[in-house]
Amino acid sequence: MQYHSKNASLNFHEAYQDFLSGRDTPTAYLDRCLETIKQREPEVKAWVYINEEQARIAAEQATKRYAENQPLSVIDGMPVGIKDIIETKDMPTQYGSAAYEGHTTNRDSAIVRALRDAGAIILGKTVTTAFALLDPGPTTNPYDSQRTPGGSSSGSAAAVAADMVPVTIGTQVIASVLRPSSYCGVWALKPTVGAFNRAEGLEFSQSHHGIHANSEIDLWHVATEVGLRMGGDPGYPGLYCERGYVPEPTKPVRLAVLQTEGWSRVDEAARQAFIDALAKLSDAGVVLVKRDEDPRIEGLEEAISSAIQVSLDITAWEHRWMVENLAETRPDAIGKFLMRHIENARSQTLEKYRANLKRRADARRKLKALEQSYDACITLSATGIAPIRSEIENTRFPTGDLSMSCPASLLGAPSYNVPALQLQGMPLGVQVLGQQDWDERTLGYARWIHECLTKDT
Repeated sequence: MQYHSKNASLNFHEAYQDFLSGRDTPTAYLDRCLETIKQREPEVKAWVYINEEQARIAAEQATKRYAENQPLSVIDGMPVGIKDIIETKDMPTQYGSAAYEGHTTNRDSAIVRALRDAGAIILGKTVTTAFALLDPGPTTNPYDSQRTPGGSSSGSAAAVAADMVPVTIGTQVIASVLRPSSYCGVWALKPTVGAFNRAEGLEFSQSHHGIHANSEIDLWHVATEVGLRMGGDPGYPGLYCERGYVPEPTKPVRLAVLQTEGWSRVDEAARQAFIDALAKLSDAGVVLVKRDEDPRIEGLEEAISSAIQVSLDITAWEHRWMVENLAETRPDAIGKFLMRHIENARSQTLEKYRANLKRRADARRKLKALEQSYDACITLSATGIAPIRSEIENTRFPTGDLSMSCPASLLGAPSYNVPALQLQGMPLGVQVLGQQDWDERTLGYARWIHECLTKDT
């Protein structure tokens, strides 16, 4: 088993220092990103739309601000990709579906507006599966084009992994930020539910905006700059953070080791890699506690034992009117997995939805019960490395198994994909999950875990 350390990857925080000193400019940085896209996009297929003309204008404006020593923020001039279910006023928002080809709303979502206000360059829209569900898009894995990049934020994770941009914005309702980040070997944050204002995405109570990045420092800078500008969803306090502060690597004292419902499907090599990683953490002095050693952990495991189905059913009920309208107006644009989602939506009842909400609330209480005893939970972000696309296209999970990353959505808890492991030349992510509103604190633990697992590489 090898440890994953993508040291030569594209980041922004180092370039920011060069912008301040005049050794580099946002214009030149954007040029390098566009050149990488030109080279790698024909195979990776991460983008559905690139707004090069407006990006160059924004880069020139940022370059001028740095020359005048007046950058808007630490992400001023950062090229960013936006998942194509998030609205952008100057680009189409097509939801990965032929039914919305060329569709424009002429407005920015809250997160896009916040990025622009911070000086970030909205370079383009990244590929999503159709309606952020299970029908795969064209994106390939940057490490191996025969393998899936995951879904639904496939283009977002792949664009970062291919060094096309340092940061992208994705979304997760079930497993759509953490799992593709594991497959593609990048950092990711699936934040506390409600931490980022989702604006047009409110039809899903489990929907989260998430961030993919090559660097955890860039990830947190983006989280902070957008979080403080736009706040959280209505009724939520938003992301707890401080501008200009990135939590230092912090050694956790005690971690709860989670298996989740996917443990029986974790392939043997990935299982052993995780066991070896836990042994390395233990050797470094971290206390690791498993389900058979604490009934509270066992209670949480039981509460998330059917996280996938509960999440799919909640989502289906909340999505039912939108998909019914689509079924009536554009049946030709419905793929087989979206059709299964529609059929599931039709099978739901209000009584079942209420029962599922109670199950979700119970799972969140079980996580809260660990707060005083554990710094965080740790598990894998996926059941193994990215599968071969042709081998899973007709299975229940055509973009890869959802089970390891789904509990974080059900729990509404902040979770990081830590790109720390590698098998067969492919990345495998470790997941560090904290208590609700512990996004900042959990990053400190995730950074230390990454350093511990990769320090010999």
